Amino acid sequence: MIDVNELRKGVTFEYDGQLLKVLEYSHHKPGRGNATIKIKARNLRTGSNIEKTFQSGDRVPDASLDYHNAQYLYTDGDFYYFMDNDTFEQPAVKADILGESAGFLSESMECKLTFYNGEALDVELPLTVDLKVEYAEVAVRGDTATGVTKKVRVSTGVEVQVPNFVKEGDTIRVDTRTGEYVTRV
Repeated sequence: MIDVNELRKGVTFEYDGQLLKVLEYSHHKPGRGNATIKIKARNLRTGSNIEKTFQSGDRVPDASLDYHNAQYLYTDGDFYYFMDNDTFEQPAVKADILGESAGFLSESMECKLTFYNGEALDVELPLTVDLKVEYAEVAVRGDTATGVTKKVRVSTGVEVQVPNFVKEGDTIRVDTRTGEYVTRV
């Protein structure tokens, strides 16, 4: 059992038979009475998001998870397939569980898979990935008084806002947590 005050971003716990991963956490202490802890969490089995409020002092069951390093192989549309680096097994993860982060997966990428009772539930991507720009809008010359950005499409099909100087063929580094441009490589 873990105290709800310890529910920070990334913590996984069980609640009403569901396995939840905390996405956002806020602690509110009114002038009188007990503090309340509000969380936004994702159900790791269904991929749906829920919001829950707890009273300070409540406890929830902890979930014992296993983590394995894996390499991304391919997708068939409904599932994403990985290869465990130690056992060479090929677990599959549902596409709806990956959500938007699926757009940053590229062939042979190293990831960390989260398992619960032998079932692959979540994928942790590297913090940044390097992707090749396939399509970039043409920059307007002289439009540089402010931090002007444009959209580009990278090799995985994701669109990213980048500065005007990025062009087709460049390789850019993208933050996988936010989907934002970091630097040109």
